[in-house]
Amino acid sequence: MNSSPRTGLRAAARKALAGLALAGLLTACSQPELYHQESYVFGTRVDLTVYGDSREQATEAMTAVLREFDRLHYALHAWKPSEVTRLNEGLARGETVVVSDELAALLRDAQRIAELGDGLFDPALGRLIALWGFHDDEFEPVLPDAEELARILAARPSMADLQIDGNRVSSRNPMVQIDLGGYAKGYALDRAAAILRGMGVDNALINIGGNVMALGAKGKTPWRLAIQHPREPRPLAILPLYDGEAIGTSGDYQRFFEIDGKRYSHLLDPRTGYPAEGTQSLSILALPGERAGTWSDAASKSPFIAGDDWLRYTRAYGIHHALRVADDGRIEVTRELRARLQIPSGIGPMIVVD
Repeated sequence: MNSSPRTGLRAAARKALAGLALAGLLTACSQPELYHQESYVFGTRVDLTVYGDSREQATEAMTAVLREFDRLHYALHAWKPSEVTRLNEGLARGETVVVSDELAALLRDAQRIAELGDGLFDPALGRLIALWGFHDDEFEPVLPDAEELARILAARPSMADLQIDGNRVSSRNPMVQIDLGGYAKGYALDRAAAILRGMGVDNALINIGGNVMALGAKGKTPWRLAIQHPREPRPLAILPLYDGEAIGTSGDYQRFFEIDGKRYSHLLDPRTGYPAEGTQSLSILALPGERAGTWSDAASKSPFIAGDDWLRYTRAYGIHHALRVADDGRIEVTRELRARLQIPSGIGPMIVVD
């Protein structure tokens, strides 16, 4: 039976709409997409996200980054066999140890960062960290031996004890034991950024257990990051993260144990030998630069350990974007960072500091 003119128009309209829908689908498919990979490295979860046109390019680049993370994990591990543990064994025997160009450069850089922070963050305190049980994947809630703690404090090991001559490393103090755990994730961010850019990926987000670096943007919008509340399962603030910026947070909620209701975190104060008190979390934003990732990790440690004197140490590092949650729940933020933050409802007032 022949269709009426009205029926034919409806059929034509349906075909036209189907054509438009198909055209829209094809257009959407040609738009850049988000590609994602994750792994577990450096004792934490690693998330990589790439915004791009080619799944093959994104996958190849992310695989190269994860391969580099594995290499760094085994090269810089503080207690499983690595170049760092071999160095520590030699230093304990009073020997001069020949290290790789990479490790020599990292040690020189860590020396400078430790000096700027008055030694509050000092990667030479590996013995103290091990004594507290934090050189284990799973640690027990046990206080350290008091005599051994006093012995380490009396020896005062520090990065200043290291003598670095080219690739030859020695120590004036046999109690020096290197632990780059507060430095390695930031260095890995910088390495990841270099690999991604070198492989043609200009838009990505690299997250190593809360140390995050942004490349480019997610389309027409910046990457957005939630800063974790240290005591509640919700964001403390939302931050847009722009090309080349990196943010890192030191918190007493990441690696810790409790005894009789008291929290003991892995962030140790070299002045007392005990976990730092006074701060729940401290976040810093490193602006684009050659080593933004490194700074985002290492430069959050001394201000955290300093407690109420935190601002002096962010300034010493040239960091102007920082946020601190004190042990009493007080939230302090620099004026520069506050201007960038979106604060969820229900979060207490933020005290702006200069």
